[in-house]
Amino acid sequence: MTNGINLLLLCGGGGAEHAISLLSAGYFESCLSQVPGINLLWLELNGKGQYHTKDGRKCELTNRREIRFDDDSPSWPVDYVIPCIHGYPGETGDIQSYFNLINLPYFGCESEGSSNCFNKITAKMWFTALGIPNTPYIFVNQPDDAAIARCQQALQNWGSLFIKAASQGSSVGCYKVDDAAKIAATLNDAFRYSPYVVVEKTIRARELEVAVYEYQGEVIATRPGEIVCAANTFYTYEEKYADNSHATTKVEAENLTEAQIATIRDYAVRAFKGLKLRHLSRIDFFLSDAGEILLNEINTFPGLTKISMFPKMLANHGEDFTAYLLDNIQRQLAKKIG
Repeated sequence: MTNGINLLLLCGGGGAEHAISLLSAGYFESCLSQVPGINLLWLELNGKGQYHTKDGRKCELTNRREIRFDDDSPSWPVDYVIPCIHGYPGETGDIQSYFNLINLPYFGCESEGSSNCFNKITAKMWFTALGIPNTPYIFVNQPDDAAIARCQQALQNWGSLFIKAASQGSSVGCYKVDDAAKIAATLNDAFRYSPYVVVEKTIRARELEVAVYEYQGEVIATRPGEIVCAANTFYTYEEKYADNSHATTKVEAENLTEAQIATIRDYAVRAFKGLKLRHLSRIDFFLSDAGEILLNEINTFPGLTKISMFPKMLANHGEDFTAYLLDNIQRQLAKKIG
């Protein structure tokens, strides 16, 4: 890179995934810290919408695309931002809307694609519209008697349910229910995390994940990896990030036919392009015991911790993460200049 770029690495967010965001930001920092021409500033955003640097200095991101410090230090102009925020307000599309408003280029999916994927109900409607199979579901907008009755009927029809807060990530507000007597309390718990709740049929399935990303002008879908949980469990927030997790990951899933792999990758690229996503996503699938391939969900800013699947699958596909990241930054800044 010939010209210096002031790159803002924004992390935190103050939500349920704040701590994971800091770990992911550390991955970006380690990749970019030694790149010539990149001037990196780490900012953490808290739940009150306040920013501070790593050393605790308070500041703000102004509509002039600069960081203004409370201690009267010289302002720092921002050329580009990586909003490394999982959940609200990053994957929800809120922070991207502000960047669009002030004309600040940023890494990752745009505001509408982020919002559509983060809301599980909206996402499932998009999957269906794009002709991509997904799990049977109903949705409810309040935990009243009518909603409880609908869920009880769904449990009777399907045998087992997942009740999920519609707008959360990393399995936050997600509950498996096999007992009708627990539906009311579980709905109330889910509504603590989101104003809408999606109720899905429990699928006995393998959990497969695909890294989808743009590199050198092409959309690439890796071969699927796999999450293997302990028997009769699902991939909870704790299982994803706890040091004593009993879940194991395989960067490349075993015992899949080439036809299954081709279908999964086709669905993944179709979803990425159809929802007009950008730069990166992790797209999760079920392969049911009956052989059905079902799109589960899309993470528009997947985790980049030491155990996260996205960077592992990208590397397994033969890509260097730093080179991939710089390619997207350069292309986007060149487009803005052009």
